[in-house]
Formats: sequence, C-alpha cells, structure tokens
Amino acid sequence: MATVLEFEKPIIEIQEKIEELKKMSLESGMDLNKDITLLEQEAEEFKKELFANLDPTQKMQIARHPERPNFMDYVNLISTDFVELHGDRVGTDDRAIVGGLAKIDGKPVMIIGTMKGKSTKENLEYNFGMPQPEGYRKALRLFKHANKFNIPIVTIIDTPGAYPGISAEEHAQGAAIATNLREMQKLGVPVIAIISGEGCSGGALGLAVANKVYMLEHAYYTVISPEGCASILWRDASKNLEAATALKITAPDLMEFGIVDGDIKEPTRGAHTNYEEMAANLKQTILNALNELSGLSCEDLRNQRYDKFRKMGAFLE
Repeated sequence: MATVLEFEKPIIEIQEKIEELKKMSLESGMDLNKDITLLEQEAEEFKKELFANLDPTQKMQIARHPERPNFMDYVNLISTDFVELHGDRVGTDDRAIVGGLAKIDGKPVMIIGTMKGKSTKENLEYNFGMPQPEGYRKALRLFKHANKFNIPIVTIIDTPGAYPGISAEEHAQGAAIATNLREMQKLGVPVIAIISGEGCSGGALGLAVANKVYMLEHAYYTVISPEGCASILWRDASKNLEAATALKITAPDLMEFGIVDGDIKEPTRGAHTNYEEMAANLKQTILNALNELSGLSCEDLRNQRYDKFRKMGAFLE
C-alpha cells in the first residue's frame, strides 16, 4: 500500500467516498454519475490548491517520501548505456555515491549521485544516502576522469547529509568534502547539479559546485536540517516549521537568492506518483542546460561557476 502523508489524508477520504458511490451505483442500479462527477471535480480542485500552497515542512515530507525515485531510477529512465565505475582507488567503494558513464539522448555524460534504498536491506547497503569520505573521493575521481576526456558532468543529489559517524571523521570527512568543493571549481567541463529530494549541508554541496543548479519542485536545499536547526536554537525539534521558514529551504526562495537556477516541475502529488513524467521533466532540463553550456570554453565555464558562487551570501551594511 502506498504511503499517505498526513496532510494528504483529506484527499484520500474524498477518493474513498467516490469509490463508495461508484460501488453503490453498481450494486443498486442507481444513477449517481452526477454526484460522482461533482466529487471528482471537488477532489481535483482541492488537490491542486493543497499542493500549490504547501508549507516548507510539507514539502520536506514529499522530499523524504520512501517511494520517491532514487538515483538509479532516474539513470534508468533518462539515460542509456550506463556503465558504473566503482571505487576510490584506495580500497573502498562507498555505495552511498554511485556514478558512471552514460548517454542522454546520445550525448555522453558522467552521471553521479547519492543513492537511497527502497527497503531496509537496500538502505543499509547505501547507508541511507549518507556518504563516507571514500564516496566523495570516488566522486572526485570520476569528476577528474570526465574532465580529462571532456565529458559533461551531471549530479543528482538526495541526501540527509554526509555520514556523521566516528569512522567518517577518522577518515577526514571534512577534508574530503572541502577537496571536492575546490576541485569542482577547477573543472573545465559543464557541470549540472540537481537536488532531487533532500539536499542537506556539505554532504550535498560536495557534489553541487556546478554551472547550473536545479531543484525538483518539492525538494529542499539547506545548510542544516530544520529539525537540527530547531534543536540548536530552541532545544525543540518540533519547531521545525519555524526553522524551515527562516532557513528558506524551498526552490522559490533559493531562486530569489540566486542559490539555484530553476525548479523542475513534479507531478501534482510528487515525483513518487509518476516516475516517467518526473524523469521526462528532469531529462529536458538537463538537455536544455547542456545545450546552453556547450558553447562556453573551459575558461568561461570556470569563470561562470566561480562568479555564480562568489555572488552567494551578499549583504547590505
């Protein structure tokens, strides 16, 4: 059974009433088509209004939906000839970051992303989408490989953050992410980053120093999770709505600040309700960005990326 979010329950209740009326009409022979049509129209209008006015925490619930498409779902739907490249060349293959060569509409790309599972077993394999330092070093190896052979890079990011455990700190988590930030800036190929679900902290930014940064409509991108922020500021994680509102984590706010370049429309109730429609919108955005960036020289790409990130955090005295 599909997971129903708390704020979606009124929609489900209306749908259940519609099904009851259809069953009653069939069993009794009564003509209830007018009532059914009216309820269906009301349900559709209510759904559109609800999802057009979601607060940041409701968007977070959609971004964290257990059935939301993961990295490999997108790879399989938008690309062909995917060849996964494993390992950091030091001895570890962190499964929380997956990447390899592929073609999108015949165009070669290096596609890299954080990976979440759909079951407990898969989530344990992918460490719930939280990369270790070895994962960032694997990603860096693939970035450099793409740069050497002049292949555009696409990253798809859905992570609650880099793994915060002791083992990660012992293996220099902060240094691994910082190195990626520095080295991604030096790349002479187009880099496109997409926040497809959760985009938290340096764990997301370690794959997102890009010429173009996009977000899915119901994704969120933030320096810290709203629950973590609320726990620090108010000692109360339940104040996550206040924190999320102050953090400006949604696409419209981040577009206004110049943090992201655009949002990618999702199916009405979220990406998890129609993988094919979501993948088609994602693919078109990538192709448009590749076409826009293809005419820039290596130096122009580096300068554009540098200028983009230098403008962030502007303030007035």
